[in-house]
Amino acid sequence: MQTSLLRLLAAASLVLLILAQPACSQNRKSANPPADGFDMAGSDPKAVQIADQVMEAMGGRANWDKTRLISWTFFGNRRLVWDKWTGNVRVDNLKDDQTILLNINTDKGRVFRNGKELTEPDSVTKYVKMGKGMWINDSYWLVMPFKLKDSGVTLKHLGDGKTQDGKDADLLQLTFKGVGNTPDNKYHVWVDKNSRLVSQFAYFPKYTDEQPRFVNPWTNYEKHGSILLSGKRGDREITDIRVFNGLPGEVFTSLDRTDLSRYPEAK
Repeated sequence: MQTSLLRLLAAASLVLLILAQPACSQNRKSANPPADGFDMAGSDPKAVQIADQVMEAMGGRANWDKTRLISWTFFGNRRLVWDKWTGNVRVDNLKDDQTILLNINTDKGRVFRNGKELTEPDSVTKYVKMGKGMWINDSYWLVMPFKLKDSGVTLKHLGDGKTQDGKDADLLQLTFKGVGNTPDNKYHVWVDKNSRLVSQFAYFPKYTDEQPRFVNPWTNYEKHGSILLSGKRGDREITDIRVFNGLPGEVFTSLDRTDLSRYPEAK
């Protein structure tokens, strides 16, 4: 009788353990929920798991969500300031006298060229669209690791790989469905086996392409506010990376270019 009772208790414990596992798995998943429209059905579970590990290594989803204001200079060409919460973006071209102020959610904005505000509607629409394209491109080069489960993304795990400098990595593939300016693009992303940080990416103009147009390392991670951001892309560099809790409103309304170094960065 005692042996039967022990067997019954062991079986009950096993059932409870099995029942508990989905809940634990769901709790882990819920720490980094996918964006609406992420292709969960078409994505590999292994790739989704790695994407969650990348988010955690970068500072975690909660810290990414509470990060509000990010500024950076893209390859020395232009400076951007992005308010993640409102969608307001400022793009200052550093090569000529052009500033675009826009909201990426409404596609409305203002354009300043050669010290004057453009008022002709077609011109404003043209340059606001151009500014949004700059933001799409430049922000992806900076914060792509946080966007692995974005709307329209399909993730595949391509197995083990090595970066150009010989580091072991998990290789992910990103393809897109009807999002962004270039939905036919494809990316390969190397995730370091130890740090779980993105260590390299490759860009393919078409998802059918077998050879990438370029391959760039992701190095020099530094903490900004409560998240990690990387600025080195081989012989290219994203500089002046800053994260703020608050900035004056004129950053997104005035032609005058604000010296952001005057304002304290987020801790």
